[in-house]
Amino acid sequence: MKTKSIGIALIIIGIVMTIYTGFNYVSTEKVVDIGPIQINKEQNHPVQWAPIVGVIIIAIGGFLVVKGSSNKN
Repeated sequence: MKTKSIGIALIIIGIVMTIYTGFNYVSTEKVVDIGPIQINKEQNHPVQWAPIVGVIIIAIGGFLVVKGSSNKN
């Protein structure tokens, strides 16, 4: 039962990773801080992965679902 649940979760994660191939996050860095004057710099950090990673995770999840179905303990 636990193996089947993990497999289903991996399939869902794999589908999401196949559809969305990355995301961006922004970090703020303080450049100048002189009394009341502050200058901040925002930097964009892209995180990307290939869609094949999602397909591999879907395959692993499918294997775990099949394995969990065959174990009737």
